[in-house]
Formats: sequence, C-alpha cells, structure tokens
Amino acid sequence: MADAHRREWAFVLAATVRVAQDLDLAEECVQEAYAAALSAWERDGIPANPAAWLTTAAKRRAMDAIRRERTFRSKLPLLVESDELAPRRPADRDEADAVELEDAVPDERLRLIFTCCHPALAQEAQLALTLRLVCGLPTPDIARALLVSEQTMAARITRAKKKISVARIPYRVPRPAELPDRLAAVLGVLHLLFTAGHTAPSGPALVRADLADRALHLARALRELMPDEPEVRGLLALLVVTDARRATRTGADGRLLRLEEQDRSRWDRGALAEAHELIVAGLRGGRAGRYLLQAAIASLYAEAPSYEQTDWAQIVALYDRLLALWPSPVVALNRTVPVSMAHGPALALTLVETLEQDGRLSRYQYLPAIKADLLRRLGRTDEAATAYRQALELTDNEVERAFLAERLTDHDPGRTSLVLRLGVLPRPVGR
Repeated sequence: MADAHRREWAFVLAATVRVAQDLDLAEECVQEAYAAALSAWERDGIPANPAAWLTTAAKRRAMDAIRRERTFRSKLPLLVESDELAPRRPADRDEADAVELEDAVPDERLRLIFTCCHPALAQEAQLALTLRLVCGLPTPDIARALLVSEQTMAARITRAKKKISVARIPYRVPRPAELPDRLAAVLGVLHLLFTAGHTAPSGPALVRADLADRALHLARALRELMPDEPEVRGLLALLVVTDARRATRTGADGRLLRLEEQDRSRWDRGALAEAHELIVAGLRGGRAGRYLLQAAIASLYAEAPSYEQTDWAQIVALYDRLLALWPSPVVALNRTVPVSMAHGPALALTLVETLEQDGRLSRYQYLPAIKADLLRRLGRTDEAATAYRQALELTDNEVERAFLAERLTDHDPGRTSLVLRLGVLPRPVGR
C-alpha cells in the first residue's frame, strides 16, 4: 500500500479532480479510496492494476458526493440561490472547449500542476499546495525543502486551500494563453520535486527514485508542451545532468560516496550528452535563465575528466551570473564551494559566516556542514566539530547523518568541501 501511495497518488488525484471539479473533495475521495483499499486488498489481494482500482474507487466517491449535494439542493429549492449553498462545481463548460483545454496539456499530472499553480495564490502557496496535493510529499519534507518550520508550512497549505474555497477559484485547466503566466511556479514545483527525490529530506535512503523519475517524466512532458521556452529546456538539462550520477552516489553498502570517490565511468554518458545539447542550444538562444545557468554549472562538474581537473574558476564565474539573476542565499552559499577551491578556504569561510549572520539559512543543514569542512581545512578542528554537530541536528536523512557522524571522527583537514563530496543538489528556497 505504501508503494501504491508513492507511485499512484498524483495520477489518482489528477483523474479524480476532473470529476469532482474541487480539490478538497477530490483529496477526500482519494484518501477514502486508499482507506478502502487497505481492507479490500488484504481480503482479495492486490489487483493487477492498483492505479485503476484506486481511480475507479475515488471517482465513484466523488460522483456519489456530487449526487448527494444535488439531491440536497433539489429538496431546498428556495435556498438554491443562497451564497452559503453555492454549488461546489462550476457551471459546465462547452464540451468542445473542455477537450481543447485538455489537449493543451495532455499529461494528466502536469495538467493538475498547472491548475494548482493559480495566479490568485502566492507563489509560496502554489509550491506548497502542489507539492502536497499533486506530488504527495509529506508536509515536514515540504517544510525542509522551503526552509520553514513544519507548523508554518501546514498553516500555509491550509490558507491556500481556504482561499481556493472562499474565493471560489474553480478547477479549470488553464487555456494555452494562460500557461506562460503559470510557468515559473510549475518549474519551481518540478525542481523541488526532483530535489526531494535526488536527496530525500528524510528516511533511510539517500535517493527517492520514484520522485526523481516522476520529475524527469514531467519535465520531458513540459518540454514537449512548451519546446520554445528556454527555462523549460534549462530545467530539463539540470535534472538530466544531475541524475546522470545517480547509480554512483552510494556504495554497495549504502555508504554515501564523495564526488571524488564516484566512478565516473559509470555515469550515464547518454544523459550527459543530452544535457550538453540542451545547454548549448539554450545558451545560443540568448539570455540564460536561472535553471539554464544551474545546468551549465552542474555540467562543468560532470564533464571534468577528473575531480582534480574541475574548472573551478569557470564555475565561480557562472555562479556570479546566477547570483546576479537570482539573489538567493542558497545560491550564495553554493558559490562558496568553488570559491574555496579557486581562492582558498579562508575567503570562503568569511562568505559563509556572513550568510550565517544573515539568518535566512538557519534551517539549512548544508550551511553548518560547509562551514565545518572549511574549518577543518583551516586546521580549526574543534570549531569544525561544533559545526558538524549543528549540521547533524538539522539533518534527517539517515545516509547523510551517517556521513556527518563519520566526519566528526575524521581529522583530515585537507579534505575538500562537503557539498562537493556529497554531490548534492542543494534545495532551493521559495524565491
């Protein structure tokens, strides 16, 4: 059942919301379908097609709810026009128009992501609501991804759902002309979804392959839908080049492997070539956006013949361009890694301490981890141990925790930066 929930939630919800025409109702019906499956599958066995079983059950519950509501209204004709009893479903649209809108976004799950990224909601609310409802991420993991507390994230999701209800924002697939206005939020959702798969925020495994694969599938579907959008190309390139190293990020014993430890001959050369073509085409097309620049940075890491031969100066230059375009504290922190390799750990530590004082990354485990490694390289091992303990307190992924614990007992200050050794795609902030 847990496997079915991870793999099928988004598909089942997307199919159900088309019937319910209401996100809250659809979510309730899908939850009820999963609850019914617990007893039915234990009694009868898991069906050959769990997604179809769950979708059918959820749709039936949605139709039953709609029928009950219509029956209720038919018995209270004098109140039909009351605002308090306004129908949950919007007026039916012309069938041909509905077909046209669905054809505009053929992939069911991508269609629902575009629908949830409604411009009436703040971007943070769009990201949180979509990651929770469509992607099925737990609220604590979304909170970690967006660097806020679990309570703040739960409240944000609740407010977004309430606004949809109070403002009567209908479930409606956006028209083709509306897609560009929602694109930035959709790209952010797919990026965060992949990041949560590439390095799971919590749990026993470093990678959540189901999330990473889903994000890659949706990014490819988005590319087919909007092939001329440079940032769509850039996001796909970023995901592909990052995922090319998936098989080498942990050893046979599950231990995290540093970037310099990974077997580069096992990296997916086809994926790296695909990403390179996307990046080159994007850079030729004009001004590079933030996803394309991140992809170019990741490609430079991946294309170096060896770890020692990485072009640190060029990576710093690309980070400078990215930071000018996207002044995020996470980007500034990531930049300190190649700075430490090109200009030394002392300068990088000064930059990290400035970011630490800023306070916006107080929940971001990679800040104390990077600081600890820089301190180790400078021979300040006692201070490094304190920083590693801070990183451990903020880290919930068991593979990363084991790595950090190992570093607490490792007294080799000449090692290179933690994030480079992890090969982690750092989690972006909401803006």
